[in-house]
Amino acid sequence: MSFVIEHILLAAALLLFLSVLSSKISDRFSIPSLLLFLAIGMLAGSEGLGRIYFDNAALAKIIGVVALSFILFSGGLETDYAETKRILVKGMILSTIGVLMTAFIVGIFASRIFGIPLKEGLLLGAIISSTDAAAVFSILRSKNIGLKGQLRPILELESGSNDPMAVFLTVGMIQLIQHPAMPWLDLIGMFFKQMALGFVVGWLLATAFLKIINRLFLEYEGLYAVLTFSVALLAYAAAETAGGNGFLSVYVFGLLLSKHDFMNKRSLIRFHGGVAWLMQIVMFLTLGLLVFPSKLVRIAWGGVAMACILFFLARPVAVFLCLPFDSIKDKLMISWVGLRGAAPIVLATFPLLANVSNSELIFDVVFFVVLVSVLIQGTSIPYVSKHLGLHAPLQRRLRYPLEFEQHAGVDADLLEFMVPYAGASAGKKLYEVGFPKDSLAVLVRRDDKFIVAKGNTVLQEGDVVLALVSRKDLDTVKNIFNTLKDKRIKDV
Repeated sequence: MSFVIEHILLAAALLLFLSVLSSKISDRFSIPSLLLFLAIGMLAGSEGLGRIYFDNAALAKIIGVVALSFILFSGGLETDYAETKRILVKGMILSTIGVLMTAFIVGIFASRIFGIPLKEGLLLGAIISSTDAAAVFSILRSKNIGLKGQLRPILELESGSNDPMAVFLTVGMIQLIQHPAMPWLDLIGMFFKQMALGFVVGWLLATAFLKIINRLFLEYEGLYAVLTFSVALLAYAAAETAGGNGFLSVYVFGLLLSKHDFMNKRSLIRFHGGVAWLMQIVMFLTLGLLVFPSKLVRIAWGGVAMACILFFLARPVAVFLCLPFDSIKDKLMISWVGLRGAAPIVLATFPLLANVSNSELIFDVVFFVVLVSVLIQGTSIPYVSKHLGLHAPLQRRLRYPLEFEQHAGVDADLLEFMVPYAGASAGKKLYEVGFPKDSLAVLVRRDDKFIVAKGNTVLQEGDVVLALVSRKDLDTVKNIFNTLKDKRIKDV
């Protein structure tokens, strides 16, 4: 047994190591990391160089569900809540009605193309209806491209919140197939029940967590990461046990936490960002091992047809109908960024385990469409954004050579203030600007260089002053830099 375990660990370590190294290829050549992780898994599989036989859909589903839970939690935790709030309605319409429209259109055509019953076609449409924008933004970052206006927050919110709808539609269609006498209208009641319970459980846990973590003093800082890890799992499991949508619960839990300050927030964001990357790699490798490439060849033409219907019909129709007042260019961009990722492949294991007729065909088609989506849409996004005139220089978050974590008993925040052009503080030494005695200027950023703040440091127009400010002195410090608002620093 030890011999087997050692070889399993060796294979897992090598696959993880190669996946991490492949991320550099992703950045250099604008190839989505998802595609590389899947490719490594396929190469290691029974029909690849590694000859690792893996045909356990149940285990793949468990890994996928756990991985998606942590990915959604991390995505919610890193979301800019204030920015998301402004486009909440648009994002939620896309992640619900838009997903439903996409599933319906794809399902109708799938039934005709593959000659399968309508319900099974709609099941295929439901599985492939959700998007994954994580790979999109890695491409944009590698090319130093941003997106103008509200495109980025809309896409982030949609991609983070549309998995619950896809899960609901998938499970609902499986039930309709297994119970032909079940009325279609029963899905409406199921939808509101699952979404309501998922939201309530996520909200309750976020509320309780914020009250506990700011009052709970743990001797070892690493235990805070264990605490959030456990509550994220609890958010999924509790919602599912109550009959709600666990994925929505996890996302709401992370999103509500992003709105508030709490103990060790920045270090926890970094920790869960690392966990999310680990979960993505493990999930993609597992799904890559699960597929048999020879089967994909058999459905290639049908898969290409389904991909074209998704790219050029279903997704654009859903976006244009859900966002009637947005510009045509914005809607075209959002339509093209409807990248499919790991969630559809994970959902494709559901009918396999339920022994639904044609479930293997559905899995192979979904996997093929995801590969085509990542390869065609993923690699072309920078060019499409430039052609539509929607690209902009990417605003990267600046890394500071120090950080500040919230702790009990510390009533201060680390903030940055800009010295305004023609402002009263420009040209003065720091000791002359009147900093309150309970606040302290720490660093001065000037032309992307950092200067240790001293009393005789002369402030220049355009300088950014990093200061530890007591909350009772916040208004006073704002008045010193009286023409600009302060901006809370966010780690990356």
